Amino acid sequence: MTSMTQSFTRWPVIEKDPRDFRVRPNLLDYADTCAAFTWDDARRALTGAPPAEATGGVVSSGTAMNIAYEAVDRHAEGPNAGKDALRFIGADGAAHSLTFARLAEETSRFASVLRELGIGSGDRVFSLLGRVPELYVAVLGTVKNASVFCPLFAAFGPDPIAQRMTLGDGKVLVTTRALYRRKIVPIRGELPELRHVLIVDAEGSPEEGTLDLAALMAAAPDYGPIAATDREDMALLHFTSGTTGTPKGAIHVHDAVTAHYATGLFALDLHPDDVFWCTADPGWVTGTSYGVIAPLVHGVTTIVDTEEMEVERWYRILEEQRVTVWYTAPTALRMLMRGGVSRARSHDLGALRFVASVGEPLNPEVVIWGQEAFGIPVHDNWWQTETGGIMIANYAAMQIKPGSMGQPLPGVFAAIVARDSEGRPILDDEGLPVLVTEEFEVGELALRPGWPSMFRGYLHEQERYERSFVGGWYLTGDLVRRDRDGYYFFVGRGDDIIKSSGHLIGPFEVETALLEHAAVAEAAVIGIPDEVAGEIVTAYVVLHPGWEATDALRLDIIGFARRRLGPAVAPRELEFTDEVPKTRSGKILRRLLKARALGLPEGDTSTVERPQ
Repeated sequence: MTSMTQSFTRWPVIEKDPRDFRVRPNLLDYADTCAAFTWDDARRALTGAPPAEATGGVVSSGTAMNIAYEAVDRHAEGPNAGKDALRFIGADGAAHSLTFARLAEETSRFASVLRELGIGSGDRVFSLLGRVPELYVAVLGTVKNASVFCPLFAAFGPDPIAQRMTLGDGKVLVTTRALYRRKIVPIRGELPELRHVLIVDAEGSPEEGTLDLAALMAAAPDYGPIAATDREDMALLHFTSGTTGTPKGAIHVHDAVTAHYATGLFALDLHPDDVFWCTADPGWVTGTSYGVIAPLVHGVTTIVDTEEMEVERWYRILEEQRVTVWYTAPTALRMLMRGGVSRARSHDLGALRFVASVGEPLNPEVVIWGQEAFGIPVHDNWWQTETGGIMIANYAAMQIKPGSMGQPLPGVFAAIVARDSEGRPILDDEGLPVLVTEEFEVGELALRPGWPSMFRGYLHEQERYERSFVGGWYLTGDLVRRDRDGYYFFVGRGDDIIKSSGHLIGPFEVETALLEHAAVAEAAVIGIPDEVAGEIVTAYVVLHPGWEATDALRLDIIGFARRRLGPAVAPRELEFTDEVPKTRSGKILRRLLKARALGLPEGDTSTVERPQ
């Protein structure tokens, strides 16, 4: 495989001085921690199981575990009972909180509602909600009842909702009156498994064929003991976007909470007194893993903004709520960058001590901008729906190499698998993957199975699941490279790699270079078929306000990229556009750009971010 350019190496390493830490990081010595850590250590840090009396004495010791008990009830039974678990910020900026004790009560009531409706172990409960309290109660109440929770994007249209609820055998849907009318009524007849629709804002007069959740909660009998669950019991179902095929339902189990605890400890550096804010949409896996479970497991207060992003509002929330740890998306950070460093510095963000990003690779300039704007860099990390939690990260006490995903979490074993010219893993004579050992050589990121939040299957698609593993490794589909210090750098999805005149070009690398141009606000890069070169690197660029899309500017940006990357890697074609298609989690949909450019079917577009 041809080596790619190594443009990230020109960015200065950000060193950390232990004397600057306001709070002692949970992970101080990376090598020693990795050498000593085991997943059983992390399990011992949790309760491991509700007390026997909390489950009616039916939970066996050793393998019993329930996510809701670890996240809520054990805190509600101790000194954290009166502490804010979730603090909701309304449209007017006013805050409304649920303490751990109140959250335990509400989730038990929801579990009781499910039981009264005949919903039990393994039954799937879907939500179609924004960031409202009922969503968080539904997540935890569902798993408390031994049922399985599955979130849907509130922005989904009827067809993707029907597709996922059919694939997921959805028996219950929790939603609002307006969303039910617009999105469920047209497809209700296509959902034969759907037994109950619970409306959170019915106000005593539910729609025909629905139930008033508030009334059911008020009338619910005491739930009693938490349902007995084993750590390998299914707890969560998260759908990943399809390309041209159907979405995949990734199965996660109660033991995932062990990884949520460990990643919150190491990758997000959570401490008991933190005020944590994860801005992820509740319709995707981050909104569950890190918008709900991980912070609650650590007993920290979590901020929930009920509104959509608005730059000044976000700065006010960071300032007024004294947020200490912030987990947000590169797309959002780039929007803040447009406002400049001075806008950030005009707010008192002195409480903020750790910022991390999620959803897509983090461009190096965003890392540096964070240092200038907040006084601390932004920490990138990497994971997937299938991994269930953060696998590779930049840690609070370790130096940062801008553009790098970081290093594997303690307990996670990563490698790079060599691929042939067709993108298939290269196997040795024994059928085992050939691992890349050279610095900066590109290959496919692979993980050794065994971490607790690893998906246990694709629902109803065992063969598709088994194809994800080769020779004892989970193949992620992402191409990466690694430097001599063990830092990983994202190159691109395997399907996104551009093959041009014998070069393998990672679109993320080109996009990063384009973003360094003063005029470029966003960039997306794809390969367009060419008879001579194989593919031509083609860029789509969104300009900052005040810049005019002219031929002269187009040539200037291309020339800028050529100087940064060399003529073999820089775009040969560049188009100006008003927006770059992205998912609501912030990932650039390059395959959608390519389909549109070539007039091909667009595939599954249900997760595309659309103008409000």
